[in-house]
Amino acid sequence: MRQAANTMLPSHSPAATHQLPTSPRRSTRPAPPPPCPCPRAGAAPAAESLLPGCLRAESLPRHVAVVMDGNARWARARGLPSAAGHEAGRRALEETVRLSRAWGIRALTAFAFSNENWSRPKVEVDFLMRLFERVIHDSVAEFLREGIRLRVIGDSSRLPVSLQKIAREAEETTRNNSQLDLTLAISYSGRRDIVQACRKLAQKVQSNALAAEDIDEALFADELETSCAADEFPYPDLLIRTSGELRLSNFLLWQSAYSELFFTNTLWPDFGEADYLEALCSFQSRDRRFGKLGYEDIIISTPCLITAHEKSYEI
Repeated sequence: MRQAANTMLPSHSPAATHQLPTSPRRSTRPAPPPPCPCPRAGAAPAAESLLPGCLRAESLPRHVAVVMDGNARWARARGLPSAAGHEAGRRALEETVRLSRAWGIRALTAFAFSNENWSRPKVEVDFLMRLFERVIHDSVAEFLREGIRLRVIGDSSRLPVSLQKIAREAEETTRNNSQLDLTLAISYSGRRDIVQACRKLAQKVQSNALAAEDIDEALFADELETSCAADEFPYPDLLIRTSGELRLSNFLLWQSAYSELFFTNTLWPDFGEADYLEALCSFQSRDRRFGKLGYEDIIISTPCLITAHEKSYEI
């Protein structure tokens, strides 16, 4: 992530928020999907008692994405090396994973390292690769206990062979877990994701496995890296970015078309329960229309119908 493509996996700083104005086989995946009340088979919903009072289980985002930004700035402000910021960022992600699992969030996608981050100093990049490897390796046992399924997306060809191996093994070991889908985006680029999807479809057309006129949004989405990472909830309902930056930085560009955006000034290592709650409460206060009229718009545009509807209850 740019300043924190900063690391993976609390202090609770107050967060200042800013909101943006906001034939071949066919896929069955909607693009983008409307909210779905049905939980995945075999997955136990979060106990209501675990939810803070301000949250409503029925209107939680199913999929949360996070741009974990601010690790290096956090370290500089304390006179520490950037490695200390990344270690603190790891702890913040671990806490966010724990809270997501406890509160019933079904999928969490964390931007751990962007394609552009390869231009950072080699000593920092090498440290991050070792950190990713260590965290994935050390987390597998807990993922199995907590029912967390891990996926790693991004250009794996640029990752150290040892990290590729550990990521594959962790994915295979946790593949049957169903409580939380955790996706780590490492060496990820939203633009590259779109380009590689186009190439795959072009190859299918070229080999006569697919007709160009049959390509639609659902087929295209099936070729994105996220199609298997969080296959039941591929599109983030809520995308959070920390550190005060107001941009997506090449993260999930196709997938976040209808995501609600939440920006906070809190640096990622300081992102804790209070900040996460603020983001979730903000999400629950929004009217997600997906291009349709909202309830207030219907009242304003068709007052006679609303009046008749209300009168029917009086009878």
